[in-house]
Amino acid sequence: MNHAAHNKLVSFIWSIADDCLRDVYVRGKYRDVILPMVVLRRLDALLEGSKEAVLKELDFQRQTMEFTDLDKAGLKRASGYVFYNISKWTLPKLFNTASNNQQILLANFEEYLNGYSDNVTEIIDKFKLKSQAQHMAEKDVLLDVLEKFTSPEINLTPEEKTDSEGNPLPALSNLGMGYVFEELIRKFNEDNNEEAGEHFTPREVIDLMTHLVFAPVKENLPPVMSIYDPARGSGGMLTESQNFIQDPEGEIRASGDVYLFGKEINDETYAICKSDMMIKGNDPANIRNGSTLSVDEFASNRFDFMLSNPPYGKSWASEQKYIKDGADIIDPRFQVNLANYWGKEDTHDAAPRSSDGQLLFLMEMVSKIKSLKDSPNGSSLFTGDAGSGESNIRRYLIENDLLEAIIQLPSNLFYNTGITT
Repeated sequence: MNHAAHNKLVSFIWSIADDCLRDVYVRGKYRDVILPMVVLRRLDALLEGSKEAVLKELDFQRQTMEFTDLDKAGLKRASGYVFYNISKWTLPKLFNTASNNQQILLANFEEYLNGYSDNVTEIIDKFKLKSQAQHMAEKDVLLDVLEKFTSPEINLTPEEKTDSEGNPLPALSNLGMGYVFEELIRKFNEDNNEEAGEHFTPREVIDLMTHLVFAPVKENLPPVMSIYDPARGSGGMLTESQNFIQDPEGEIRASGDVYLFGKEINDETYAICKSDMMIKGNDPANIRNGSTLSVDEFASNRFDFMLSNPPYGKSWASEQKYIKDGADIIDPRFQVNLANYWGKEDTHDAAPRSSDGQLLFLMEMVSKIKSLKDSPNGSSLFTGDAGSGESNIRRYLIENDLLEAIIQLPSNLFYNTGITT
């Protein structure tokens, strides 16, 4: 699917909100329904082809083997994905067999949601989709929303379809699904006067970053690679890294496995990110929900590559209690060893002012770098006086030869800010 087709699809999805929800939700709340329904319809479409096999496997486990606890691995094998749905329903079937009774429809819809595997159930919970469905049923629009998302005018499936007039609707690849996710997030955030840059990194920036990180070492990549983003957002940076490395027509064409890891604090964005991981066959367990700065969930991990766009100018005052005890740093990620004039090393604070935490994300990544013996690979520039946390971070990076280059980007490149980067 090309960019024109992506934009047409986004425009159609965008129109659903005004068609179905304008009398039920204030405009800023449209995304609370539309984004989870996009995710749900995509997952539903992926499972349609293996629905019969999953139900057959379910019957075998319950009736033939009389399992009290279902064999989840068997159900995943039957679905062909790392997720499954054991209910008899699909979204098209829910719509096609629905009556005008909204309560019956809601009960069937909830049965459908409850049929998903645990990893999808978490996404449903993060989106608060069950309460949204109840609200839509009460306002008599649940059937309308299902009609829109299962209509022949929209194709969220990985196969080519035709619309009601016989015109082709191109297949939506996993990469294309990522574009649709992120474009919808951007449009909803801008429409609601939120900071799109908190969730969305321009594709051109990600393209530059992936080339800078991987192209120079493309002849010396490890056979199995791990990539980490501590501020993952909706997942575009990790996904694009994987695509760049494994693209069969690209300049690297790596054949080995690529494992993606990340953490995201925003529940909705995390849900989108995790669903994106499942759609693309990656391990969703490698994506965690919560604050990267407060809890070091990857303390035992070291990664081959890391890319991130941490939040600019974001206060970490609410997380200080996890990092500092009074004036003392208690998290080793934010301490560095520096030598004095006579070569004697001492431990120094590596924490910036509480008004801007982006350098803490940098130190998080520094703490996760694989050593050269384990891997063949090896922000703010001016704030903080000499001896301050910011200064100690910069000194540590330079003295340990961790800085390869600083590249100034144009102004007005990131959403809702005109600063140069």
